[in-house]
Order: sequence, then C-alpha cells, then structure tokens
Amino acid sequence: MESYFDYICAMNSKNAMLFIFITIVIDATGLGIIIPTLPDLIAETSHVELGDSKMYAGYIAMVYAAMQFIFAPIVGGLSDRFGRRPILLLSLFGLAVDYLIMFYAPSLLWLVIGRCISGMFGASYSTATAYIADISTDETRTKNFGMVGAAFGVGFIIGPAIGGVLGDVGIRVPFLFAAGLSFLNFLYGLFILKETLAPENRRPFSFKRSNPIGSFIQIVKYKELANLFLVIFIYYLAGTAIQHTWVYLTKEKFLWDELDVGISLAVVGVFVAIVQGGLTGIFSKKWGDVNTAYIGLITFVLATVGIGLASQGWMLYALMVPYAFTGLAGPTIQAIMSKNTKASEQGELQGSITSIVSLAEIVGPIFMMALMSWTTVGIPEEERVYGSPYFAAAIFVVIGFFFFNRAMRKRA
Repeated sequence: MESYFDYICAMNSKNAMLFIFITIVIDATGLGIIIPTLPDLIAETSHVELGDSKMYAGYIAMVYAAMQFIFAPIVGGLSDRFGRRPILLLSLFGLAVDYLIMFYAPSLLWLVIGRCISGMFGASYSTATAYIADISTDETRTKNFGMVGAAFGVGFIIGPAIGGVLGDVGIRVPFLFAAGLSFLNFLYGLFILKETLAPENRRPFSFKRSNPIGSFIQIVKYKELANLFLVIFIYYLAGTAIQHTWVYLTKEKFLWDELDVGISLAVVGVFVAIVQGGLTGIFSKKWGDVNTAYIGLITFVLATVGIGLASQGWMLYALMVPYAFTGLAGPTIQAIMSKNTKASEQGELQGSITSIVSLAEIVGPIFMMALMSWTTVGIPEEERVYGSPYFAAAIFVVIGFFFFNRAMRKRA
C-alpha cells in the first residue's frame, strides 16, 4: 500500500513544490527588502559616510556567511534526522526575530548580532533544497532546482521594490516590514508545509558528520564530485561581487538613490525568475545539464566584464538579460551532484554544498569590498575603478570553467 510519503513525493509533488516555492519567495522577499537600505544602516550605526562603510559591510557579510558555514551542515543533518518541516519552521521564526533586532539596532555591534542570527537561521537553504530533492525525480530535478532560483528571483522582484519605497520613509522601516513578512511565512509553513522525508529514509544525527569540518571530511567520499564542489565554490565566490557591491556601484558611480537601486534589483529579479524558473528546465531538456551549465558560466564572464566596463546607468539595464542567464549554472551543477547522491544523504549533501557556498561568501565579500575600496576610496573620481570586483569575478569564473570541464571529462 502506498505510504503517505510516497503520496506526497509522487502524486502530490506539484503541491509540495508549490508550498516550498512560496516559502522561498516570501523568505527572499524579506531578504530583498533590506538590500537598498542596509549599506545606509551600516553607515549610520558605524558613524561614517556611505563610501567609507564598504569594509564594515564586507565584515558584516563575512560574519553572516561564517554563521551559515557553521550551521548549514548542522541544519542539514538535523533535517535528515527529524525531517524537513520542523527545521524549516524553526528557521523561519528565527529570521523574524533577527529582522526585529536589526530594526532596533542602536549600534554596529547589534547589527552584527542580528546578522549572526540571520546567518544561523538562513542556513535553512540546505533544508529547502533537500526538501526539493525529496520530491524530485531524475527527470524533474534540474527543473525543480531551477525553481529555487526562480523563487529567489520573484522574491527579489518584490523585495527590493518594496525596500526602495519604504527606504524613502526611513532606512529602518524595511527591516520591520521584513520581520512581519518572515513571521507570516512561519505561519504559512505551520499550517501548509508538509513533511517529505519518509521515516525509513532518515538517519541518526551525528555531530561528527554535521559540523563544518566533518562536512568537508564527508565531501571526500564524493570523489567523483570533488571538482564540482570546487566549481560551486568559485561560482559563488565570483557572485559575491554582484551581491555586495551593486548598491555601492550604483550609488557612487551613477548617483542612484534607494528607489533607483530597488527598481534595478527588481528588474534583475524579473529576468532571473524568467530564466531560472522558465528556461532552466527547457535548456536542460534540450541540451542537457552539462551544456546548460557551460552556457551559464560563459555568460557569467561576459556579463560581469560588461558591468565592470559600463559607463552609463542605462547600460546596467541592458546587461541584465545576459546576467540573468548566468543563473543557469548553479541549478544544473547542483542537479548533477544531487543525481549522484543517495536519498538518505540529500540533506547532508545540500548541507555540504551550503557550507561550500558559505565559505565562498566568507571570503568573497571581504575580498570584493577590499578590492573596491582600494580602487575607489581616496582616489580622484576620474581614476577610480568601480568595476574592479566584476573583473575579478570574471577571472574566477574562467578558472571555474576549466575545473568544470575537467569534471565532465572524468565523467565521460
């Protein structure tokens, strides 16, 4: 007789996918809301001008990623033991608390504390991706992982636009709104989100396996995936250039305000949602995961060089379409890795991947912010190179391209 979990993962997989899609959309909306004003809040709490706050922003981003690095394998391991649903609910509630702390933050220290909490509970990404792995077949896995990117894209359509508008009211207002949104997300999950990990597919929690060091030790057993873990690291390291310097690039070089920044990020979100939600599965079906990943990596190089060279604000909008196609690489590489992993180890794998991503996001923000500071702060305007992080990102992805090619040759 078909079990409840078979029913969820097979007959009801579309509904389960819808549940997690909406959860990620709301979560990403909360994250997107704070982007336009976070640099201003960092500058306010550190008592410096916006242009001089780059390194503080880099350190705060590093702290956030460090907490994800530490907690992602723990969260992933706990979800393999207790199921996906309770871990996701705990994480969603924790994010609501975090945004409230950041709303009230009287100093930079409290802002750091808030980002620490956010990093701890933001590690739920590994659980969300394991949830998707539970309800996916080999035929739908790439498409479903692409839907994660689409969900973030939709969230980043809504979030930055709201954040830009609320930022004009006050730089802290978006954080209060994000707190309310995260709490609503928690309530949504409490009443709607279903469990997808069958009892027979659960495994005992082991701290030896579920800590950052243990997580990296576990990576060793995936010998055929070693190069792909490296590609994931390089890919997300390069991605920190866009994530953490966009606001500074647009505000300092093109003199955009919070609303302009919010609109630009919303437009990027539209294109990312279209590509990752609508085209990832189509590209993968037509050309395969490997060729789709190649397209994403090549486009990444071209788009970041273009952003770095842009001399007018409208050029950034022209580059948003090719930039959106860079998102083809992440879901397809992750799908390749997931297809080569047992059902009982999906949470562990996704925790390891999240740790790799978090490690990249520990190193990346500091490097990219330092590079941007070295090429802009204290330098005459005509000699500043605002695009330096984007050129570095392109170089990193070229290196990642060769490692990906090497991994695919070994599989052949």
